[in-house]
Amino acid sequence: MTLDLIDGSYVLFSIGNVKPLFTAAFPDCWHNYKVCTKTWVQAVDYLEILGIIVGQILVGVLGDWLGRRWGLIQDAVIMFLGLIMLTASWGTTLNGWVICYTWSLFFYGIGVGGEYPMTATSGMENAVGAGKISTREDRLHRGRKVTSAFLMQGWGQWANQVILILLLLIFHGGKSGAPYNKTLVQWTYRVSFAIPAVGTLWLCYYRTYKMRSASKVLQQAKKKQSVTGYDVKSLSYTFTYFGGRVFATAAAWYANDVFFYGNKLFQAEFISTLSGDTSSVMVNWLWNLLNIGVSLVGYYLASFLIDNKNYGRKWMQIVGFMGDFICFIIPAFNYSYYAEGAGVHKFMAMYFLSSFFNQFGPNSVTFLVAAEVFPTPVRASAHGFSAACGKLGALTAAVLYNYIDVPTRFMVVPWFGLAGALITFVFLPDTTGLDLKEQERRWAYIRAGRENEYHGVAIHPQHLSLWERMRGGAKNYNAQKDYEQRVEEMRADWEAAMARRVAEKEGAQDEVDEDNWSSEVSTFFERTRGMKGPKSNVGPERSIEEESDDLELSPELKELKK
Repeated sequence: MTLDLIDGSYVLFSIGNVKPLFTAAFPDCWHNYKVCTKTWVQAVDYLEILGIIVGQILVGVLGDWLGRRWGLIQDAVIMFLGLIMLTASWGTTLNGWVICYTWSLFFYGIGVGGEYPMTATSGMENAVGAGKISTREDRLHRGRKVTSAFLMQGWGQWANQVILILLLLIFHGGKSGAPYNKTLVQWTYRVSFAIPAVGTLWLCYYRTYKMRSASKVLQQAKKKQSVTGYDVKSLSYTFTYFGGRVFATAAAWYANDVFFYGNKLFQAEFISTLSGDTSSVMVNWLWNLLNIGVSLVGYYLASFLIDNKNYGRKWMQIVGFMGDFICFIIPAFNYSYYAEGAGVHKFMAMYFLSSFFNQFGPNSVTFLVAAEVFPTPVRASAHGFSAACGKLGALTAAVLYNYIDVPTRFMVVPWFGLAGALITFVFLPDTTGLDLKEQERRWAYIRAGRENEYHGVAIHPQHLSLWERMRGGAKNYNAQKDYEQRVEEMRADWEAAMARRVAEKEGAQDEVDEDNWSSEVSTFFERTRGMKGPKSNVGPERSIEEESDDLELSPELKELKK
């Protein structure tokens, strides 16, 4: 999950980095539009985003239908072929080259778009341990495991910018300023795309031969529900029971990407305000490198605090949105002072702080929670849909910025941050510290039409959104009933496992971990065999809890007691 995010972000953000170089080397094509069609030049941004949207939705559905492994393999193959197309893109005219380059980006975008749901869901499910109940490590550090991999997106941006700087210096004879030789510019950008192609080819091999169990959690979930193919019933129930969560993840991601990609789109104008010199591409790149460094601090701090019970996912996203809102709304009402007057250094500080709060907030959290708050059978589909809505935010910024000037952008963009904070506060549940397997247990009750019989921690007010609490989502929570219920569920699983072992003496099962009962658990169930509910029909008023207290509890039973 590390190399794929590095490669994906490397290429994704490379498009914006090489565009100033193309503009400087081919002004009649990329700036004056004398030899190239303006529509096709602008389509570089649009078609890349559209390709990502197609990949997010398409591969998200395929990942839930055919399995995570096939989605991961498909993504790697598409990205590799897309990089070959980008490296070799050509045309008999400059306009033909732009068209070929644009469609290559669209094709690559399908692959990198599919990475969003596939890496998030597979990383989430791999972070959950085997066995009947997740471990303390799973619950308390699952978010850190996923975001620690996601922060490789920042290192991908950094690697791309450093490699472009080095390649330009190498091919341009050590000089960084204009004019730029057209042939050397072609070499610079083509080699920059060829480098990640090597890593992506290795990714194809690794996912094909080394990730054979990537779909295991999904297969187990489908097997329990007797589902083959795509679980349409679960998809319908997701919108029925988790509609507020779908809105929260999709709308918050939309608001975030207006900020995130909008920030990138008018970065050149911001840098020109600071440096006053845009003739050298290197100036823009060096400032961008500094901005990436600030973003990396946000990525790492997000990974450090994402599982903190006093801060966690929800507050991190709210604070990040509000930080971006403040950093943009202040210069919006006095733009000339901050951009052109004595406040230019404050303007610079606010711009870099907006990058920090974006990573230490919604950009990291949206990637995590869009997979975390949904059940396994539709997790990739829900994540892909949310991510696609996010890219609609990026598309909104790309289109909108062509029609409004920079001061107006500062008047428009901040309100998306405020809206994102409000949506998060009302509709997003806080899954910090919540066991994913407990969510799956709740989902089994919902899918069986017995949602009112579930009493577990997944409907504790702490883990429900304000919207869900207002609708009575926590009314059935009862810790004591849940404990008794889970003991009986585990007993039924244990008895079924014992029956299978008798029927097949070798004990070779499809899911070995499901039948891997410790001796303490077996002893407990042997002693309490025939006990139903809190009281026993064997012995003088002995309850299940009293029997369990007399035994040295196994890790599984200790988890149930918590």
